[in-house]
Amino acid sequence: MSTLSPLADATPTRQRLLVIYTGGTIGMQQEANGLAPSGNFDQRMQQALGRLPLAHQQALPAYDVISYASLIDSSTATPLNWQQLAQDIANNLPLYRGFVIIHGTDTLSWTAASLAYQLQGLDRPVILTGAMHPLEAPDSDGLDNLHGALRFAAQPELQEVAIYFANRLLRGSRAIKQHSEALDAFASPGYPLLGERVGDDFVYYPSRGLAYQQRGAPRFELPDYRPVAQGEVVRIVIWPGMSSWQLEVLLDDSRVKGALLQLWGAGNLPDNPGLLPVLAKASGEGKLLAAISQCPQGSVYLGAYAAGYGLTAAGILSGGNMTPEAAFTKLVHLLAQPLSIEDQRRRFLTPLVGER
Repeated sequence: MSTLSPLADATPTRQRLLVIYTGGTIGMQQEANGLAPSGNFDQRMQQALGRLPLAHQQALPAYDVISYASLIDSSTATPLNWQQLAQDIANNLPLYRGFVIIHGTDTLSWTAASLAYQLQGLDRPVILTGAMHPLEAPDSDGLDNLHGALRFAAQPELQEVAIYFANRLLRGSRAIKQHSEALDAFASPGYPLLGERVGDDFVYYPSRGLAYQQRGAPRFELPDYRPVAQGEVVRIVIWPGMSSWQLEVLLDDSRVKGALLQLWGAGNLPDNPGLLPVLAKASGEGKLLAAISQCPQGSVYLGAYAAGYGLTAAGILSGGNMTPEAAFTKLVHLLAQPLSIEDQRRRFLTPLVGER
C-alpha cells in the first residue's frame, strides 16, 4: 500500500480515502504495438494531481492507493471481480472515510450496480471512475475524473455507490455507458444526477441520495458469486422473427438459473404463440426470469398491450425502468444467495438500492 497524498502523513487513517486501482484505459500507456496496461499507477496519479491548480491540490483529501496485482481488463470482468471488490471495500471499511475505484469503462456501470447490491446500507461514499483516454495522453479526461471522484468520495453526506465521469455524479445502480468514444460516456436515463461539478465546486444533491431516502444500519450482503460466475444467468434481447426453438435452446440448459429478457417497448413479445410456453416452463422449473425494455428510457408494463399478454402469468417479473446492468446484476446477486424462489422473486420486485 502506498500513501501518496501530501496531507496523508499528517492525517489519521480514518480521515483518508482508499483508492483501489483495478485497471482500464486510464492506466494504459502507448507502446510499439498500441496501448497496453502499465504499472506505477500510484506515482503517475500523484504526478497528474500535481498539475492541478494549487488551490485544487490543497482541497484534495488525504488518500492511500492499492493496485491489484493482476489488472482487470474491464471487458473480461466477471461476477468474481465484483465479489473481490466488494470484499476489499468491506474489509477496509473501518479504516477509511470513503473509496474511489479506478476501473475500465466497458463494464464500469456493471461493477457499480453489483457493488450497490453487495454494499447495501453503505454509510460512506464509494465512487467509481475511469477515463476514455490514458492519464498521460494530451487530451486525457483522466485527471478531471480522478479529481472529481476524490472530491465526492470525501463528502460524508454521500452514502452509496456512485459513478463520477465528465463532471457528473450518477447513481451506480442507475448508470449506463451510452457512448463508445465521447468523454461524457455515461448517463443516468431513469434518475437525475446525484451531483455535479459547477465551476470549482463539487455539488451533491442530498435529497436525491440514498442517505435521504433509505435510512438504517449497513446490511452488507457479500454472497459467494462462484455458483453464478460461469454463465448461469443469461441475457436475451428479443429480435424480429425470433423462434421458440431459439428461446428454448437458451433456457432449457440445466445450468441456467435465471434470465434477463429485453422486450420491445413497454414489454412486448414477437407474435409467436410458442414463446410463452417456453418461458412458462423455465419459470415453473424455478428459474428466475425478469423483463425490461430495450428502450433506454421508460418502463415495462407487462400485459399493457396484447403483444405482452400472458407474461406475468408465465412467471416473468417486471424490471420496471431498471437498466440492463442493474437488472442483470440483481438477478446474479439474488441467485447467489440461499433464498427460496419466492423470496428471490419478492426481493427482485423490491427496490433495494434505488435501482427502480
